[in-house]
Amino acid sequence: MPPVVAHCGPGVFQRYLEFFCAHLRNPNTRAAYATAVRDFFGWCGANRITSLETVTRLHVAAYVEERTRQLAAPTVKLRLAAVKMLLEYLRLPGGNAAEGVRGPKHVVRTGRTPVLTAQQARHLLDSITAATLSGLRDRALISVMVYTFGRVSAVVGLAMEDYHLSGNRRWVRLREKGGREHQLPLHHRAEEAVDAYLAAVEQSAANQEIERRLAGLPALADQTVRADKHAPLFRTIDKHGQITGRGMSRLTAWEMVKRRAKAAGLPDTTTNHSFRASGITIYLLNGGTIENARNIAAHASILTTQVYDRRGDAVTLEEINRIHL
Repeated sequence: MPPVVAHCGPGVFQRYLEFFCAHLRNPNTRAAYATAVRDFFGWCGANRITSLETVTRLHVAAYVEERTRQLAAPTVKLRLAAVKMLLEYLRLPGGNAAEGVRGPKHVVRTGRTPVLTAQQARHLLDSITAATLSGLRDRALISVMVYTFGRVSAVVGLAMEDYHLSGNRRWVRLREKGGREHQLPLHHRAEEAVDAYLAAVEQSAANQEIERRLAGLPALADQTVRADKHAPLFRTIDKHGQITGRGMSRLTAWEMVKRRAKAAGLPDTTTNHSFRASGITIYLLNGGTIENARNIAAHASILTTQVYDRRGDAVTLEEINRIHL
């Protein structure tokens, strides 16, 4: 139990637990806010503040000021937001001490996410071998991220039932921030990549079953990849090259992308998020509209989509090269 919470009594501690266990439903938000609150509690302890009930607006402002000198503005703003939401939820006698405290100014007009050109993205996909199960999986995963503009957490979170047939095309059901479901048809290249991966998984499961029978072992229950509609679509692969029942995480996807990008000779700054920004920019360069890009990406605001529009990067470089000395 955090000391500054313990001093407030069991009622406040109960609401503290409810804040993280019941109020925050998104696991990524929960983890980020837990880190932020833990940092604030540590600051309170270092400054001899023993109870949240004695925290004032001046204390919160001093915390923000100190962290602003140490951390990036977006990080400080997130930590302030976490503290503000927690104090509001706790309903302390003195009110919310973080209310009215402003974080550092931070305006984003152009994203910093590294963007791949269409040629680089195609080269990356083509460089991944189709001769192994891991290669087929990785190519399918990256294809879905590129062609849906999906966040990595939403893509690795896909279940078998989220990859479904509607008419003569496959669709995906992505669960975005806030638990919002977002459905869209899958580009035929991404569909081909996913189908090839699933076919290989089916074949691998069939081979394992044959090996069990030859060894005199009892047959397993239906192990086809499509048998369990709630099973993860993109799964981890063990050291023997066999598919497991565990879904990939953002971290395993990040490690895979780093490894594949390095092997393809792409910039070492390439990350999972590069495919979201790259897909949006490539779409716009090919005549797509910012409004439709917003709908595909499931952004709440078109201003967010504009941050991912990196068409101006190439134009700026071209204009700079006009400076002849």
